[in-house]
Amino acid sequence: MSILLSLTLFAFEAKKSEPKYIASVVPKKMSVSAKKKRFYALVVPAINKVYKELQEQFITVSKDIKQGRNTKNIAELKRIYKVKSDKELLLALKPHPPSIALAQAAIESSWGTSRFFTKANNTFGIWSYSKNKPRIAAKEMRDGKKTIWLRKFNSIEDSIRAYYRMMGRAKAYKEFRKVRFESDDVFKIIKKLNRYSELKEKYTVELAKIIRYNKLKKYD
Repeated sequence: MSILLSLTLFAFEAKKSEPKYIASVVPKKMSVSAKKKRFYALVVPAINKVYKELQEQFITVSKDIKQGRNTKNIAELKRIYKVKSDKELLLALKPHPPSIALAQAAIESSWGTSRFFTKANNTFGIWSYSKNKPRIAAKEMRDGKKTIWLRKFNSIEDSIRAYYRMMGRAKAYKEFRKVRFESDDVFKIIKKLNRYSELKEKYTVELAKIIRYNKLKKYD
């Protein structure tokens, strides 16, 4: 057997033995490293794909605004993101680094094992406010009497797109958008995510820990 054929067969067997992860299936017993490996396999490619799409859109719209082109598309984007000025639109469209999205996804989905992730592809715990769209109810009620509904997505990618759009539209993240537009320093940006969680500043501290400990900046 030739060396080339041996290497080819080895690569084939190695690829064949790699586990195929499914978002809706969580093994009963997993080590922390196995849990994270599954999470990265499911979420990293999806975040990278969406981030690339949004970054390309941001660059294209920036050029269009500068050159006065595609005004109808720009007007429609302003409507979608609920903004009036060109600057506000660019603030809304610029995507933040993948490491931040990964850290939030890790927290909100319990590293890809939460019920919302496995049953609804909801990577970021995004709430639902429309009974006419797919959603699932949280097991626990808010204040013991109000049902919390979370959106149900067709795919992990769809949930990531919804997350980035939410971060580009919601009033709560106005300061966040300003900082991420002016800086690519993830630790500076995440300080403005204190309104994402009821934990406030403790949430941003936890995000920083996750990014540092897991070296998530390598995905940026």
